[in-house]
This record gives sequence, structure tokens and C-alpha cells, in this order.
Amino acid sequence: MTRRRTHRRLAALQSPELSLRPLTLGDFSTRTDIAAPLEAHMKKLALLVLALLPGPAMSAAVDDAEAVSMVGPQEEIVSPAVPADERAAMTAAADAFYGFWTNGSPALLEAAIAPTFTDRTLPPGRPQGPQGPAAASAAFLAAVPDLTVTVVQRLVVGDRVVSHLRFTGHFTGTFAGRQGEGQPVDFIATDILRIEDGRITDNWHLEDNLTFLRQIGAVD
Repeated sequence: MTRRRTHRRLAALQSPELSLRPLTLGDFSTRTDIAAPLEAHMKKLALLVLALLPGPAMSAAVDDAEAVSMVGPQEEIVSPAVPADERAAMTAAADAFYGFWTNGSPALLEAAIAPTFTDRTLPPGRPQGPQGPAAASAAFLAAVPDLTVTVVQRLVVGDRVVSHLRFTGHFTGTFAGRQGEGQPVDFIATDILRIEDGRITDNWHLEDNLTFLRQIGAVD
């Protein structure tokens, strides 16, 4: 995996947007023009630094198996009333769901949620049903291509899986017309998933969107 990410980062360095050349006097028509070329130059340098950082600082999509392996809970509490086979089916659906949020895989989303999936806390403008998570994931990965989802703790009880989540990465893409400059992203969320027959049928979710918007400079 380290070798694959290194190749992707080296490929990113060949992008015209990241190409650097020495600044010359020809870049400045007057002394007052110095700030703009220097600012653009520094932005490119910042993106180059992100590209060379260990781990997926630039877009580094992972395959489905790796995405699922990355989202195992750091802590899990399971009700003893949940039979072992049901527990396995429920946690497999949850793992597929958070693997999907990591890499946007349609196959993982299909494995995770039922065709009748209902978002019980549907945000304005998001389509209901399976199309909702698909649209939300595409938009978020376009903003934070190196998104990492950490399941900090998970509770399994009855037909529910409750997950405390942490989302981290860098705003190197675009969001609501805003171009990222590599700002670190780090916010939390909570999901309450209802699972039947190994598929998620309902989700009640809450994200710390205000923190995310502040981190990317969209709000003060």
C-alpha cells in the first residue's frame, strides 16, 4: 500500500497545477505586483508538501477490502442478548457502510444498505433512499479526497448499531464552489443504524458540520 500511495503522490507532482519554476523579474510588472505571484507560488509549495506527506494527503482511493479493514471499531460493546450470527451480520453491514464512506464504492453501499433504506434525519436537498448516501459521499470525497473514517466506538444492541465516528483528511478538492488549499479536516459524527437481515434499513445521524465548515473557511 505504501508503494501504491507513493506512486500516486509522484503522479500528482506532474500535474500542471503543481508545476513550479523559479520566479523571475518578468513575473512582476511593478513592485506592488510582488504579493500575487508570491502567494500563488506559496500555495503550490503547500500542495507539494501535502503530496509528499506520509499517508494519503492527496487523493488516494483504496479498494473495497482495504476500506473495510480500515474502519474496524477501536472499541465495541455488544449486548449479550444479540446472537453471534446476528452480530456478525450487523457489524458486517456497518463495516461495509463506513468502508463506503471511505472510498465511495457503489458495491460497498449496495452490500451495506437495503433497497428500502430511509434516512430519518434527511438534510435539505439530499435525495431520500440509497441515492442520498451516494450523493453525499461523492460530494464529500470531491472536497476531501483523502478522507479517513475512524469508528471510535460502537454499540450493538437489539437491531441497532450506534457508532461514534471521526472524519479526518485534507480539504484539497472543492466544496460549494470553494477550492481547498490543503486545510486539515477533523470532525465527529454519530450514527444510529437499524439493521434487518444484514442490511441497514434506517439511519439517524448527526454530524458536526459547523466544525467542518469552519475548518475549510466557509464560515467564521
